Amino acid sequence: MPLSPREAARRTRTVRRVAAAGGARPATRRGQVPAGRGLPRETVAARSGRALEIVRRLRARYPEARIPLRHTNPFQLLVATILSAQSTDAQVNRVTPTLFRRYRAPADFAGAPVRELEGLIHSTGFFHAKARAIQACSRALLERYGGQVPRAMDALTTLPGVGRKTANVVLSGFGIPGIVVDTHVRRLSQRLALTPHDDPDKIEQDLMPLVPREEWSTFSLRLIYLGREVCTARRPACSACPLAEVCPSSRYGGVPPWMAGRSPRGNPSTRAAAGPAGRSP
Repeated sequence: MPLSPREAARRTRTVRRVAAAGGARPATRRGQVPAGRGLPRETVAARSGRALEIVRRLRARYPEARIPLRHTNPFQLLVATILSAQSTDAQVNRVTPTLFRRYRAPADFAGAPVRELEGLIHSTGFFHAKARAIQACSRALLERYGGQVPRAMDALTTLPGVGRKTANVVLSGFGIPGIVVDTHVRRLSQRLALTPHDDPDKIEQDLMPLVPREEWSTFSLRLIYLGREVCTARRPACSACPLAEVCPSSRYGGVPPWMAGRSPRGNPSTRAAAGPAGRSP
């Protein structure tokens, strides 16, 4: 019996979606995780088990996972994280010793001559926007929290220049677990087929149930380390990767069909920290 025009159109759309996804049809049976943008079909139990093995292997590869930004208190960590937007940890760490000797507390930053502050942070890039963000954040801390950095996500994200990424970095300094989604975490979590999303908030929500809560902060840092050393944006070294056996992308040389057409460096929303785009915290 010939198909009706509606059924024929529906099947055509399905074929096109499957072709665009590299041939992988979305999983729809009970107990399976929806494939999203062509992610491999996988049961909930399989994906959870694979995520735990990824956590274990990353822990073995990087037993010491610490925030690389130099700081001595939560406020310094907050400022350093804002400065890390579209910069490197090494560059920020070259700037902050002098910066924190000159300005020690939110009141110092809030009242600093803006051109003087911009001069001190100039080498981190986007210094105009960063200076505005740091001063606005410092003033908000003084007005709302008595100059103290709050220990809650909801409070932190009300501060100027502070999104979930920056807030999670700061909370980790308090010992409060959080998954920080920077460009490396975005790229690797997609290559590992743990999320189909580009939006950092959605990626964070996808990773949270897969990773034990006590591992959230260190998991992010370890993915960042691996993204810098092995699973780079342009040349993923799958043959040298400790996750190759549990990474669906390894069979594609780190360039799987479900990431076709995506920028390896991410979109602006994944890099936002203090207005400009940001690298790892």
